[in-house]
Amino acid sequence: MKRILSCMQPTNNLHLGNYLGALKNWVLLQDQAADVLGEEAECLYGVVDLHAITVPQEPAELLKATREIAAAYIAGGVDPDKSTIFVQSAIPAHSELMWLLATMTQMGKLERMTQFKDKAGKNAERAGLGLFAYPVLMAADILVYKATHVPVGDDQKQHLELSREIASTFNTRFDTETLVQPEPYIMGAATRVMSLQDGSKKMSKSDPSEKSRINMTDDADTIVKKIKKAQTDPEPLPERVEGLEGRVGADNLVNIYAGLAGISKEDVLSEYGGQGWGQFKPKLAELAVTTLAPITERMAQLLEDQSEIDAVLAKGNAKANALAEVTLQEVRDIMGFWK
Repeated sequence: MKRILSCMQPTNNLHLGNYLGALKNWVLLQDQAADVLGEEAECLYGVVDLHAITVPQEPAELLKATREIAAAYIAGGVDPDKSTIFVQSAIPAHSELMWLLATMTQMGKLERMTQFKDKAGKNAERAGLGLFAYPVLMAADILVYKATHVPVGDDQKQHLELSREIASTFNTRFDTETLVQPEPYIMGAATRVMSLQDGSKKMSKSDPSEKSRINMTDDADTIVKKIKKAQTDPEPLPERVEGLEGRVGADNLVNIYAGLAGISKEDVLSEYGGQGWGQFKPKLAELAVTTLAPITERMAQLLEDQSEIDAVLAKGNAKANALAEVTLQEVRDIMGFWK
């Protein structure tokens, strides 16, 4: 059986890009893994709070955000009876395997990680070890479950490739096939959702402007207002996808519609091509509200009574811990550690 793993960091600002780029596809994989991959697969979805602490976190806020992300998973359609929802820090094997793998990961490879360069910027010498070693922990997250497939966006391909290299290094050094080299899986029409205010930038929780993103907790009126003010241009929608080239705002809104509707950009333009934004934006807003409102309502219910979230996480943590401990013990035995 195949095993699919995907994770998000806990944040209070889960947005439309997270939903269309990840969460919606997780539900599809959960429900249609056999059709998508050609055989049965089990899905594990993690809240990676250890990754979150590469920047300072308020303890109470981190715990709150962890529950909120879990609530978003459940409200978005991840079924705890079909998939395993777990919290990274509740599984000790993640941290131990990370250290074991770090001892055989070359500094040069980590220095080439583009995300470290982007986040550290000109202050790389002052960056914490956690930020530098982040990709090794990500590799441990994947390898500890022997995941065969990892849904990724373009910005995570480099980290997944490092995970494959680390697994290969371990297997070669110890003449074993214990660690599975995971395959990337890219799916969905809207894997990269851009800012509503600047279509050249990715939609991000760190953007100082609330108008740049649609949060999963936004009410209907807020969603409508944000889409109404979203970046476009004076020209009407083109009738062919080629006509979106160079029109970043227009391309982003068409892409969002396609992702929400589960259709292609070609299909969107076949229906709306030639129309102005005064006609298209209300249709997009209506679709966004219809899609997100039930998720927002369900999240609110879960967060009002957190016992259901905690029960789901307790069950998922136990399942994930059992899987991870098997791999960790195999690695410890192979490396010659005391039992």
